[in-house]
Amino acid sequence: MKKILVPTDFSEQAQNALEVAAQLAKKYDSEIYLLHMLELPTQLIDAASGTSNQVPEAIYFMKKAHEKFEDVKKKEFLNDIPVYETVMFHGAFKGIMEVAKENGCDLIVMGSHGATGFKEVFIGSNTEKVVRNSEIPVLVIKEKKSIFDVTDFVFACDFVPHVKNSFLEATKFAEAIDAKMHLVYINTANKFKTSEYLDKKMKKFLEDVEFSNYTLNVYNAESIEKGILKFTAAMKAGLIGISTHGRKGLAHFLNGSVSEDLVNHSKKPVITFKIS
Repeated sequence: MKKILVPTDFSEQAQNALEVAAQLAKKYDSEIYLLHMLELPTQLIDAASGTSNQVPEAIYFMKKAHEKFEDVKKKEFLNDIPVYETVMFHGAFKGIMEVAKENGCDLIVMGSHGATGFKEVFIGSNTEKVVRNSEIPVLVIKEKKSIFDVTDFVFACDFVPHVKNSFLEATKFAEAIDAKMHLVYINTANKFKTSEYLDKKMKKFLEDVEFSNYTLNVYNAESIEKGILKFTAAMKAGLIGISTHGRKGLAHFLNGSVSEDLVNHSKKPVITFKIS
């Protein structure tokens, strides 16, 4: 966790994410890369590239963004943290991926807009694209966290071989933040598995894993989403972890009818790990 990327639109949600990133940076001696995507009309993007006579207008927007960065960098919670700023013009998703790769970032911390629901985090177009495609973990912060101190970390898993790498990435994160991981299989009526079957499946999945600071759980629920949320509440966990499936996103996991009321009660941070 040496280089943390924080995309920002200077909103309250983005500041919430930045505050968490700052806490992690201080704890792990990390650098923060602040990224702002300027949403400009195409003609102004051409101007910024020097192919138009509208250069002054494009420069004006750049200047305003840098002024906002200067205000952000004066925040007390960023004291003693190396902070680097970047302004980019093209689509937010591509820009985030590009900056993360160019700077060798190993974590993206993002705020989430709109409803506070678990499912909503994966619906907002930019956040959803980043979560789905990012090669590095993405931590999504939904509300202000004065102290981001996670002692219990729920990781929802279906214990199939192809999620092993993303699980191992999750164990590294759990070790880094010194949190106990609560591995959970959500057992639903339409895909019910017996205790004997799951016991064998889990043991097979974990047989060569060195990480040991975890509990192993099966939670019966009417849907995977509800199961994750209810189990997280029961464990009083401060973070939910989940694997993502590239182009398929989370469709395989977040399916079926979901009670919006219940889902919107989840304000826990969510961290995603790409299945490779």
